Amino acid sequence: MAKRTSIGSWAYTIGPYAGNPVDFDTVCTKLKELGFDGVELGAFPPHPNPGNPAGPDESWGGALPEKSQREELRAKVEALGLGFSGIAANLWGEKLINTDDQSKYLAEFRKNSQFARDLGILTIRVDTVQPPTILREVDPATAMRRVVETWKTCCDIAAENGQYVAWEFEPGFAFNKASDILRILDRVNKPNFGLLYDTCHGQMVGVVGARQEGAKEVFPSQVEFIRQFEGRIIHFHLIDSDNTCHKDAAGNDETSTHPPFGLGIVDFDQVMPALVQAARLPHDWWTIDLCFWGNAWEATAGCKQKLDELIQKYG
Repeated sequence: MAKRTSIGSWAYTIGPYAGNPVDFDTVCTKLKELGFDGVELGAFPPHPNPGNPAGPDESWGGALPEKSQREELRAKVEALGLGFSGIAANLWGEKLINTDDQSKYLAEFRKNSQFARDLGILTIRVDTVQPPTILREVDPATAMRRVVETWKTCCDIAAENGQYVAWEFEPGFAFNKASDILRILDRVNKPNFGLLYDTCHGQMVGVVGARQEGAKEVFPSQVEFIRQFEGRIIHFHLIDSDNTCHKDAAGNDETSTHPPFGLGIVDFDQVMPALVQAARLPHDWWTIDLCFWGNAWEATAGCKQKLDELIQKYG
């Protein structure tokens, strides 16, 4: 099966781009020029999104609350010859771990699922929302129960719309050890639930053990780490790692740095065969993630060339 290529649009709206984001039309036009097959949508302002979680707000850039607006966007993207490889739902304003009432989280997930359905998007990315330090405040067993029960319901919502739910584990979010990841996978246990494996997060979580609470749980290389998830990976993001975390505004480690291919230490000739073998992708998308990279716009062309090479060798 031929592979289709995409990149996460959030690279051009958050972090270094928050003050001067690249508009979605420009992103799509550029990606088409570079030979991409599609885009992975960061569904939050100023890019297309289902609307303000707090209610109608004209300042909520890119909001498309009406189905007709979404159909227009879908037609415009398709007219360029592009598709959507997935969606990163804007759930970071909700509470998941430190409350027993996940009704707001579930309402927001449902809204994003309906939005994705209208755009023809089949994969919805989620994370555990809150940092690893939340486990100092909430008993880990209680925290895991809340995540599992909520995501089971999310999977049911997504299934109604013919979608998959892909959990992207990261250093910056709770449950960032292999044993915890496997435990959550086993307990959610839904046919449309699996992992989004990012090769940068895989390095930082599986090999470095960044931001893990308590004793670190690490592996000699990503290859051994990836093997833990045989058959559980349903989506992946490809990018390098330099064994560091992106810093937050206060200068503290937040989540993985996503340097362009060649600016890190990931040996893709070892990682890719293991990843391809372990993955059970329900689609043909291979996606780049340049999240928080300061020159993501300028680096995109070179990353596309490297992605093409990886597809040629391992696709």
